[in-house]
Amino acid sequence: MSPPSNSNLPLHKTFFASAVAACTAEIISIPLDTAKVTLQLQPKSATPHYKGLIGTTLTLAREQGVKSLYKGLGPGLQRQVLFGGLRIGMYDPVKSLFVGKDHVGEVGLLTKIAAGMTTGALGIAVANPTDLVKVRMQAEKKLAPGQKPRYPGAFAAYGIIARTEGVRALWTGLGPNMARNAIVNAAELASYDQIKEKLLASGLFKDNVYCHIASGLGAGFFAVCVGSPVDVVKSRMMGAAPGMYSGVLDTFVKTFKTDGPLAFYNGFGPNFARLGTWNVVMFLTLEQVKLLLA
Repeated sequence: MSPPSNSNLPLHKTFFASAVAACTAEIISIPLDTAKVTLQLQPKSATPHYKGLIGTTLTLAREQGVKSLYKGLGPGLQRQVLFGGLRIGMYDPVKSLFVGKDHVGEVGLLTKIAAGMTTGALGIAVANPTDLVKVRMQAEKKLAPGQKPRYPGAFAAYGIIARTEGVRALWTGLGPNMARNAIVNAAELASYDQIKEKLLASGLFKDNVYCHIASGLGAGFFAVCVGSPVDVVKSRMMGAAPGMYSGVLDTFVKTFKTDGPLAFYNGFGPNFARLGTWNVVMFLTLEQVKLLLA
């Protein structure tokens, strides 16, 4: 069986199921994502202000309010409708395109990886502005009394950035973002596909919730391992003041010189907690929505 289930659904139904699943996962996991971004943007210090997933979450809630944990939810959902729908919804069609319509039997791992990288890169090329606005809103500090927010809302943010920095600024960080999302998407979808396939072949699991949870956790772990360095660079480029970094290589070099090589795995724990949670929720929802639409 080639997971996810019911992969022969029409493209519009697959897109819809993927968008619903991605948005559900986003709503549940965004507090962890906010903590992850906060840790990634924190400068290296002997006494860091934010410490660990739980500590960062509690500190943000105490200092900025519980609502601060949901900063960027609007653009996050916009991102998932576009990016989630495209990268997940097109994975099976692109995989089928690569092997040919007459292919019989299991699809090779390299083909799954290629399909995941292709849809990840294409999806974020469309959705990059939503990613940029989400990161910038998450990176905003607590406002002083009477101070107006930099961006009053997600839709206003697109206009403000385009007006003050130029339309091209909405695609700031597109290079590392495409690299990151191509890699992470391949790690998530190909590993979920492969893990689920092997679990079902082993006879120890049936195509049920337990199999989906185990496969989703494995997909999240692989995604964090391969995607953390480019994820950190993407967050720093998007969250920085204009002109701080001249490009991807400059961001890598400055991060390495200033904070050391371990900085590329800043927030690994919360990143895995977030992506593990995200993948489990997303794949569980995706499988169930596809069953309903089948």
